[in-house]
Amino acid sequence: MRYRTLGGTGIEVSTYCLGTMMFQDGCNSDHDDCVRIIHAALDQGINFVDTADMYGQGESEEIVGKALRGRRDDVVLATKVHFKMGEGRNRSGNSRRWILKAVEDSLRRLNTDWIDLYQVHRPDDSTDIEETLAVLSDLVHQGKIRAFGCSTFPAEEIVEAHHVSERRGLGRFRTEQPPYSILARGIETSLLPVCQRYGMGVLVWSPLAFGFLTGKYRKNQPIDLSTGRPTIRPALFDPENAQNAAKLDAVEQLVELAENVGCTLPQLALAFTVAHAAVTSAIIGPRTMPQLEELLKGTALTLDEATLDRIDEIVPPGTNLYNPNAPLPPRSLTDTALRRRPLTDRAAA
Repeated sequence: MRYRTLGGTGIEVSTYCLGTMMFQDGCNSDHDDCVRIIHAALDQGINFVDTADMYGQGESEEIVGKALRGRRDDVVLATKVHFKMGEGRNRSGNSRRWILKAVEDSLRRLNTDWIDLYQVHRPDDSTDIEETLAVLSDLVHQGKIRAFGCSTFPAEEIVEAHHVSERRGLGRFRTEQPPYSILARGIETSLLPVCQRYGMGVLVWSPLAFGFLTGKYRKNQPIDLSTGRPTIRPALFDPENAQNAAKLDAVEQLVELAENVGCTLPQLALAFTVAHAAVTSAIIGPRTMPQLEELLKGTALTLDEATLDRIDEIVPPGTNLYNPNAPLPPRSLTDTALRRRPLTDRAAA
C-alpha cells in the first residue's frame, strides 16, 4: 500500500481509505464480522478509516471503536458531523452548540481521546461559516481533533471558508471529501483545481458510482430493485431513465477496457480515481470480506496513458453522466425565493 500526505497536515495516509458506511443495521449488522473486515484492511496496510456519526445513528462509530482497541495509535481516524441525530431541535447542522455536543458523542462511541480528521459532512446555510470554523479551531487547540475538513462542499464555499479563515485567523479546512468516479467527473472542472490551489487533501467517495462500476448492473440485463443499493435510491437504477441508460452504455465500454487491461471493472474504477493528481485517497466501502479482498487485489494496478485516454473518450473529463448529489440539492435550487424576484420586481421596465 502506498501512502500520501493528507493536505498540509503532515499526516501520512494510505491511498485506499476504508469507509464504514456499510457497517450498520440494514447493511452488515454483524459487529464481529465488521471488526474482522476492519482488521483485515489494517493488516493489508490501510491506515485510514472513515466513518460518520449518522451512519446507523452512531452504530458504525461504535463498531469502529471496537475494532481499533489496541490499534488506535496506528490508525488515522476520520469521522463527520452535520446530519440529524435523534429527535428534537438543534441536533444537527454546523453550529457551535451542536458540534460541541456531537464531537463528545463521537469520541465516546469511537472509544478514543482524539479524532485525526473531523469533517463537516455538508454545508449549512443557517450557520455562518465563521461560527463553524471557530469551533473547529477550538477543538484543535483542545486536542480533541487533529485537523478538520469538509465533505461535498461546492468549490465557491471552500474558497469562502479559506478567505474567512485567513481574515479571522482561524484554522482552515485541510481536506475535502467529494463524490468522484469515472461516471461522475464533474469535480474535475473547478472543485479539484480549488483543492490543489489551497493544498487540500482529497478523499473521494463513491468511486464505484453507487455500484454501477462493480459490473453487477449491465445493459439489457434485468435489475432487481428490491435488494441492495437499488432499494435506497431506485431511480438511480431504472434503465428507462436516460441518465441510467448512458451509465449502462459507458459500463459496457469500460468492461471491455478492463478486460484488455487485465483487471476487473472495480479495480479499473479505483485505479482511475487515485491516478488524479489532486486525489489523496479513494474511499472503499465493502460490506463483506470477499468484497474487501477483491478490491485490495487492485492496489498495484497502474493505468498507462493509453488506458486513461480511452477512459477520457468514454466519459470526457469534467463530465457527469449522473448527478451524485441528487438526493441533497442545494437550497439555491430548491428554494424558489432564492431564484425568483418578487412578482412586482420581475419586469425589466
